[in-house]
Amino acid sequence: MGGWIIVGVVVVLIVLWLVFTYNGLISARNRTQEAWSEIDVELKRRHDLIPNLVNTVSGYMGHERGTLEAVTNARAAAVAAGATGDPAKIGAAENMLSQSLRSLFAVSENYPDLKAIAAFTNLQETLTATEDKIEFSRRFYNGNVRDYNIKLQTLPTSLIAGALGFKAFGFFQADDTDRAVPQVSFGNVPQAGGPPGPGSLPPAAGPSGPPSLGSSGPPPQS
Repeated sequence: MGGWIIVGVVVVLIVLWLVFTYNGLISARNRTQEAWSEIDVELKRRHDLIPNLVNTVSGYMGHERGTLEAVTNARAAAVAAGATGDPAKIGAAENMLSQSLRSLFAVSENYPDLKAIAAFTNLQETLTATEDKIEFSRRFYNGNVRDYNIKLQTLPTSLIAGALGFKAFGFFQADDTDRAVPQVSFGNVPQAGGPPGPGSLPPAAGPSGPPSLGSSGPPPQS
């Protein structure tokens, strides 16, 4: 009789452990998904602001077509990468977009007429603030991914996590080039004399807004 009591206690303890472990993994996964949604919001805001920025500066930086095209192409690549849900591709594309924006802002220093426009300065300040929020959200997300993945990889949770359908999330990385100061070469830049006609404005690349990533949670688990 005493043996059955011991077996019953062990079974109850195992069931309780399974319940607490499962609930803990669910909580950690939900926190990670919530952290990704914050990144998604900031990335979408930046993608939506860039066409207005390009249209604003193109009238004053007509001789910097390469810089403007780099920003436009980088935005299109970032939107396309976001649709894949792959954190490695998203991170690389967003890093290139950050670099192209920094180059654009560096070149704009040579155009005092442009810097005097409130629309441009407002866009510049908003994009700079958005990039800071992306970096903060990136760190918050990566911290949650680290904690969640540790839960999956440590005993005894690792023995049942796979069977319960839990998989590790990928980190949203920033590489060293994202933090580097862009090297800008100023050629013979003519004096800006005001915006040309609207026909010379380059079209913004990509759709009017990027596909939402946050609606389906963080990038696919690997």
